[in-house]
Amino acid sequence: MDQPAFSLARRLRAGETVYAGWCFLGSPIVAETLGREGFGAVVLDIQHGLWDTAAIIAGIGAVHHGGAAPVVRVPLGDFGFVSRALDFGAEAVIAPMINSVEDARQFAAAAKFPPLGERSWGPQRAMALQGRAITSDYLREANEGTLTLAMVETPAALANVDAIAATAGIDALFVGPYDLSTSLSGGKAQDVQAPEVERAIDKIGAAAEKAGKIPGIYCRDAERASAMAKRGFRFITIGSDLGIVREGAAAVLRALK
Repeated sequence: MDQPAFSLARRLRAGETVYAGWCFLGSPIVAETLGREGFGAVVLDIQHGLWDTAAIIAGIGAVHHGGAAPVVRVPLGDFGFVSRALDFGAEAVIAPMINSVEDARQFAAAAKFPPLGERSWGPQRAMALQGRAITSDYLREANEGTLTLAMVETPAALANVDAIAATAGIDALFVGPYDLSTSLSGGKAQDVQAPEVERAIDKIGAAAEKAGKIPGIYCRDAERASAMAKRGFRFITIGSDLGIVREGAAAVLRALK
């Protein structure tokens, strides 16, 4: 079930909408299973999830062999792990709290090879997963074929969203609705459908479209994901592995009562 090289970038750059699973639990087998069930991509969340480096390496390979594109969300401000995740074979990296053009530039610098960025050479595992035995082939394709998704989730990021979107080497804007709703409410609520949050979501999507970048968003469920697709978002993550396990267990127990 191996995917063609750089499958996620090819699909998104062609205008497709891709739905992705989200993995918190740190289990490569769970991540692979989500890919085998048909998600186009699977996000391995290091920022808030239970992944360590060994599990990330195994998880990226498992997702790839399960027929999906592996994506990694790195910890806050850890631009060094951006390069590592790509070397391990991630096809895209999500970076949280990109609040300024300087944040965006640092993110892009870690993710893109010269002359676009400053990524250091060493993608041996990535080359194997992408089916590239000749270094010049991977080098030629990587800047276009791997994706940077800058998370917009604060008032500061909203104020700078057009400039962040226009930053060279940033491929997509990714809405973090829970942090966005928390910050816009001054820490008083997490209503991801509050009017001010909905307006912010539309602003982020419009900034991405204006800059020719990919609009992405995290959604809590399939209903919300379908609504976001209709609003123009094209990289859409849905729920989490933990949520799927809890909901499945709850459904079984309800049926037994």
